[in-house]
Amino acid sequence: MKVGDVMTKKVLSVKPEDTVANAVHVMLGAGISGLPVIDAGGKLAGVVTEGDFLRRAETGTERRRPRWLEFLIGPGRLAGEYAHAHARKVSEVMTADSVTVAEDTPLEEAVRLMERHRIKRLPVVKGNRVVGMLTRADLLRALERLAPEALPATASDREIRDRIYAELERQPWNPRGLANIIVRHGVVDLAGVIFDERERDALRVAAENTPGVKEVRDRLVWMEPVSGAYIPPPAAAPPRARTAPKRGRKHAAKRTK
Repeated sequence: MKVGDVMTKKVLSVKPEDTVANAVHVMLGAGISGLPVIDAGGKLAGVVTEGDFLRRAETGTERRRPRWLEFLIGPGRLAGEYAHAHARKVSEVMTADSVTVAEDTPLEEAVRLMERHRIKRLPVVKGNRVVGMLTRADLLRALERLAPEALPATASDREIRDRIYAELERQPWNPRGLANIIVRHGVVDLAGVIFDERERDALRVAAENTPGVKEVRDRLVWMEPVSGAYIPPPAAAPPRARTAPKRGRKHAAKRTK
């Protein structure tokens, strides 16, 4: 899937010479947390987001530090923070070196950029002109549209088992040779040994997403690979196991009297 398949094509924007108050008004009115900044020539000049307004003199949130730390930081950085907190124009608070993508950029690469740079939106450009915006909300809408629906139980037990094993074979975390899958009337029993509790969740999800599965039961045993200590599956311990020691102690007490 490409960025152009899910991006928002109708893009609101502001100009570098617009006031900070105007940018805030546009963002609040549209219910969005960031805007591209486009100059008079129609080219992308930067991006302004709600994060740029966290440290503002108007709200009393401008950054303050002890005197000794200000001395270590130096006047240059302090001057830059002052300008950012008191600026009146968008060009003075925006991020000029913004990360961008093209319409034909794979969606996986775009998400990787968002994670690496810790940003919520990417301007989509063609040349230097903005043709769309990719945001986290766009990804959520794509997920809603593409999320698989529950499929009817039309597969045999053997087919279900084969499909689960086929899915596991494609995964690098697969505990090969340690997990056993048993299917009876659409009910999947996960048995065997795992060395990481996260494998338990992954195995369950793989089974639940297989067409025809009605229920998944956890029979997996967690084992600590160094010491060999283990924890039995959630349903393995018999109900009387916890009361047996008490009876033993009681009988022992009677014998000592």
